[in-house]
Amino acid sequence: MSSLIFLLLLILRLTTTGTSAQTWRDCKDLPPLDLLSFVLEKDTSRPTPGVLVMEDGGMRGVRFSHPHPSLSFPFAQLLVNCDLFPIEFSIVVTLKVSHVDLKRNEYIFSLDTRQRGAVILGLKIAGNHLHLVFQGHTEVTEHWVFRGVELKDSQWHTLVLVVTGQHARLTVDCNAPVDMGLSRSFPTDLDIKGSTFHLGSRGRWKGLFSGLVRQLVLVPGSDATPRVCPSSDPGWINTLSVPPVLFDLPVKTQKTDSHLPSYDAQLKVSVGSQNSCSETLRGHLWFNPHRKGLYLCDGAAWIPLLEDHKHLDYVVERQVLTTSSETYDIEVFQMPGMGLMAAMAHRSTTSGSGVYLWSQSGFQLYQSISTYGALSWRYFTLGKKAFLVVSNSGDWSREFAEEESKEEFSIIYKWSKKRKRFVTYQTLRTHCARDWEAFSISGHAYLAVANHRHGNNNHTIESVLYRWNRRSKSFEVHQSLQTSGAYDWEFFTVGPYHFLVVANAFDGVTTHIDSVIYVWLSGSFRVFQTIKTFCATDWEMFQIDGRVFLVVANGHRLHGSGPSQYAINSTIYELDLSARLFVRFQDIVTYSAVDWEFFSLGKDYFLVVANSFDGDSYSLNSVLYRWQGYEGFVPVHWLSTIGCSDWEFFTSEEKSYLIYSSAKAPLSKVFMLKTH
Repeated sequence: MSSLIFLLLLILRLTTTGTSAQTWRDCKDLPPLDLLSFVLEKDTSRPTPGVLVMEDGGMRGVRFSHPHPSLSFPFAQLLVNCDLFPIEFSIVVTLKVSHVDLKRNEYIFSLDTRQRGAVILGLKIAGNHLHLVFQGHTEVTEHWVFRGVELKDSQWHTLVLVVTGQHARLTVDCNAPVDMGLSRSFPTDLDIKGSTFHLGSRGRWKGLFSGLVRQLVLVPGSDATPRVCPSSDPGWINTLSVPPVLFDLPVKTQKTDSHLPSYDAQLKVSVGSQNSCSETLRGHLWFNPHRKGLYLCDGAAWIPLLEDHKHLDYVVERQVLTTSSETYDIEVFQMPGMGLMAAMAHRSTTSGSGVYLWSQSGFQLYQSISTYGALSWRYFTLGKKAFLVVSNSGDWSREFAEEESKEEFSIIYKWSKKRKRFVTYQTLRTHCARDWEAFSISGHAYLAVANHRHGNNNHTIESVLYRWNRRSKSFEVHQSLQTSGAYDWEFFTVGPYHFLVVANAFDGVTTHIDSVIYVWLSGSFRVFQTIKTFCATDWEMFQIDGRVFLVVANGHRLHGSGPSQYAINSTIYELDLSARLFVRFQDIVTYSAVDWEFFSLGKDYFLVVANSFDGDSYSLNSVLYRWQGYEGFVPVHWLSTIGCSDWEFFTSEEKSYLIYSSAKAPLSKVFMLKTH
């Protein structure tokens, strides 16, 4: 009976809308359409904005990191000359979903039109239900719901959804299919003219699919189940179409020799606290349960046989620290006799800045220090004496004075062992100082200040290098270097050479200017290399396996009175020893980035970026990246931040932490890095 009704409907369409019927027939005969590849391969010369390629559970997939126009496209680019969606089709999707990340409703894909706005076709996950959403015959949104579909177990799953008239069937991981008989058939006149396809959303600026997607294929006019599941064995699942960027890397296997000699020996193993390795313990084994390591005594020292290196598992919030005002910078340091401390540069001139002391309950305010628009702190030592220097951006108590006549001073504080407080030591005139860098060369101590601007408009000014005078016991001007809206200094050493790199942010007209790397020659810094940057706000130097890298945080693109662009690349450069230059190694999309922090856990290396603004909101994710060798740094954790201005890594009692400061809210947050 249903076949007869379908035939009558088809004849009716042929006689009344012959053109549309011909269009439907053409669409039915199309080959499988790889929707994921269509998005990822629009421009293979650069990463797709809004998409992150990740490896999880031995397979690669994509995560949608943020809304971007590249994740949407006119559906007519795929279904050419098709005004109606096929009435018979299959959807094949391979995905991985975590119950922790999954929100109430998340769309894997959707189709909509500007004229109607509502979803005309979409696939979404809501709890343990899978919904096929479409616009019915009377333009009312309908839901075909497959209930009890368990996908939120952080495992990879392949789904095949087949729709034919009044029948829908779902197969998960080639197990027994779930059939759904329906009172009404899928619409034969689902108009898709002018529709837009959205990957990972329903076309809105929020509500992105939080899981990983490996394949997403539309198969018009046929049942794709036999192609994906060629056997009754659930473990045999074929891949229909996966973008080349997600191809798995070959896994190297090591051959084992079955003819290895065996030995019989009596081994003595001690567990617990370590005893000194001596000749009497030669050949003994010691298992350290804390480090999960096995060691052999050679008569003089314990030789590691097996060691379990720390690996980052997940990140948990440890402390929300309420501060007196917004915070631009955090400096974490170890103070002898006191413990772990942190100096925070607070915006308010009324409450000033604070020095905090770490305890089991987290950071607690230890000392308040009067500051004026503090932007950063730097801790350094001279012999056994400890100091802090603050970057003051101005004396806001004189806000009605002429800009050029305002006196701006940054202050060096010395730690008083008697009072157990930092006390004023030396005052230095600066100009909207953004950063201090402390270092030593050939036994001499130096401080470099990044002067950002003089007044409101003069950004091309001199930043100053100070040298410690042992006789006067004070810092004196050693060298002046012309900078443009200087934001940060970074000092580092490679072999016998000393370098100082400045982050130039703005010259009064544009943010597309040169940042400069200087090299120390004959008692002063000389230009070594210039690198084009976009409102550079931070440089971070790090080394991995003898390789030397520099990463810049680019803030935004701006030229003249034009609009600012905040979603831009920040770049990692590697030192090419043969060319004696830093060359581009990797671009990472950031959002008004203001800081990078490098750290290591065990044998793993990480970078975390401070994303501060995306053009619309200050509430966005800052991202933690892990070193993956030839792939460079790949994202592994997304940390919710508000106007993030700085990250600092620190350890306490063999535990590892990250702390970030907010320039838009009176709080800082401490995260614990859980390892396994």
